[in-house]
Amino acid sequence: MTNHGHHDHPNDDAVLDAVGPAFSRLRRRTPSSGKDLSRNLVLNVVSERPGETTVGAVAEELGMDQSVASRMVSDCIKQGYLLREASQQDGRRIVLRLTPAGEDLRTRFAAEQRQGFEHITADWPAEERLQFARLLVKYAEAAAALRRREQG
Repeated sequence: MTNHGHHDHPNDDAVLDAVGPAFSRLRRRTPSSGKDLSRNLVLNVVSERPGETTVGAVAEELGMDQSVASRMVSDCIKQGYLLREASQQDGRRIVLRLTPAGEDLRTRFAAEQRQGFEHITADWPAEERLQFARLLVKYAEAAAALRRREQG
């Protein structure tokens, strides 16, 4: 058996190899409509990103074309979830801000996602469920921080 460095079991590699396919299966199984999902992605970026958020920043953060992000943002504005306003730092720049309706949608969506999470993990020990939730949040934060560093 080859030495896998810090992996104690040959099993560890199999588990790590299964991560990608597991993420793919999760993506296929989204509870809400695609529309809600894409709106929520945009609103989360605007809400969570440090500092002011432009359409370009949304595109960067979601790893998509500027024109696609622009359409998604326009949809959110048309639905009353986002506002365009002049930047405080540079009046020529247009930045995005959540409306109260946008905040409500985010809250509702997060509650739906929590329900889904609790439904899926219903027969897990409470400690495992919490540990997984903590690690999942930690993973998402690390991924976002890394992306911001790479974008410089």
